[in-house]
Amino acid sequence: MTVTDHSAADARPATRPPRAGRSNGQWKVDGTTPLNGNEEWKQQDGGLNVRERIEQVYSREGFASIPPQDLSGRFRWWGLYTQRKPGIDGGRTAQLDDTELSDEYFMLRVRLDGGALTLEQLRTVAELSRDFARGTADISDRQNIQYHWIRVEDVPEIWRRLEAVGLQTTEACGDTPRVILGSPLAGIAKDEILDPTPVIDEILQRYVGDPELANLPRKFKSAITGHPSLDVVHEINDISLVGVRHPELGAGYDLWVGGGLSTSPRLAERLGVFVAPDEAAEVWLGVISIFRDYGYRRLRNKARLKFLLAEWGPKRFREVLETEYLGRALPDGPPPAPPTGPGDHVGVHEQKDGRFYVGAAPTVGRISADVLLGLADLLEAAGSQRVRLTPHQKLVVLDVAADRVEALAAGLETLGLTTDPSPFRRNTMACTGIEFCKLAIVETKATAATAIRELEQRLADVAPQLDTPITLNVNGCPNSCARIQVADIGLKGQLVTIDGEQTPGFQVHLGGGLASVDRDEAGLGRTVRGLKVTADDLPDYVERVVRTFLSQRESGESFSTWTRRADEGALQ
Repeated sequence: MTVTDHSAADARPATRPPRAGRSNGQWKVDGTTPLNGNEEWKQQDGGLNVRERIEQVYSREGFASIPPQDLSGRFRWWGLYTQRKPGIDGGRTAQLDDTELSDEYFMLRVRLDGGALTLEQLRTVAELSRDFARGTADISDRQNIQYHWIRVEDVPEIWRRLEAVGLQTTEACGDTPRVILGSPLAGIAKDEILDPTPVIDEILQRYVGDPELANLPRKFKSAITGHPSLDVVHEINDISLVGVRHPELGAGYDLWVGGGLSTSPRLAERLGVFVAPDEAAEVWLGVISIFRDYGYRRLRNKARLKFLLAEWGPKRFREVLETEYLGRALPDGPPPAPPTGPGDHVGVHEQKDGRFYVGAAPTVGRISADVLLGLADLLEAAGSQRVRLTPHQKLVVLDVAADRVEALAAGLETLGLTTDPSPFRRNTMACTGIEFCKLAIVETKATAATAIRELEQRLADVAPQLDTPITLNVNGCPNSCARIQVADIGLKGQLVTIDGEQTPGFQVHLGGGLASVDRDEAGLGRTVRGLKVTADDLPDYVERVVRTFLSQRESGESFSTWTRRADEGALQ
């Protein structure tokens, strides 16, 4: 059942800077005196320092030995969050504090910059899931692998095994430069503008783990691509470098800053500069340094780069970057061309060297140790040494000879990793949800998987008519880890009231999207007054709105375009 009411619709929060005339905790303006408890403990002892205590004390003395500030704060600098205690329903999420919500187990995030894994690394990731994480492993929409059920006693051995194969959890969370999104096709695509791998590697080697950049106002998200599909969701990162061809200067990057979603969504803006490949790491350093020095630190809900950009605007941001941090002007540059194809890279495609890459879709990013071990065996049998994860919760096997593609695709299918997914499986994402996340209000992964199965059956008769994708993004709370505001149908988890009883459900956002082959530019979705849907009735709602769209759309019209002109009755 779709739940409607006549109360005021939830307004999309404006990304406004704090009021003028008060200290906002900007280090270069207000000084470095901490203005809240979070800033105090970061200055007292940086998050990177907790590793020694984990290895020498907490892993030996157990969970009870961890003091609160390390447990709920500094552990994040090494990719560790306590996970949600089982049995706590969504109605209590906002009523309990972190210690009451937390279990004595951790989510551990392995940062995979550019989503890249060698065969050896893949086997290690799989074995760690099997040995320490009860077989859990999710592909996040940040190209990471996330484990659950991790014990602090096992963390040093996990680090030892990861680092032995060149992987790390350093700054996978916390107020730090998080994982760098990179094109899954870096270095192998026939139509690539330039390979971003050298830039990603330089940033990793020089700056990840650097104490000078390990106390930011909040997290800092980066994305770099040289592929014309624009496959790193560049509009919603703090910084994105997007491949372009300058008419005089050749291949390089267009610079975008200040994107981010959560409860105050804002799309990134171009600074209008051209960044040469050999200057890209320096420009990245300039942007993150601006965030460190000028970002707002007084209130954490205003401590993202997007709020600074909302105050400054792109013109002033460019001026500060050039004059204070680079010491020179950057040339003007062109915007990226419209995307040339889907950025999830699902299916079989030829590489520039004549071999093939094979993109496959798990269901909403959920995999397991067994799937990863099976995938490693398939890679080896296919003669591949590389796989990459995507920002769309997919994976891509690289370097497959033509005569091995068919066997690989068949093997992937047996693992539940199809190269030819239905429109609903291909275009549905979900965050972690209430199963493990302390912020969540509702379940997401299983809800989304059930909806996919139902929609594959119910809409089989009209699936061929869905010539443009309809994305379905399912989020367990308002924080938008699954990017609800930039989906055709975005679902924000909340409790809805039916006949006086609260039940898990969602507020519905419609018509959002990022730049794609059927959408010229990104836009945030709209909310319809009072439109909510229960989790149980989610398949009914999606079926109904998709059929209404197909009956009302004009020739070639996309779902998002239709939702912007449709009357509210058609969207219920």
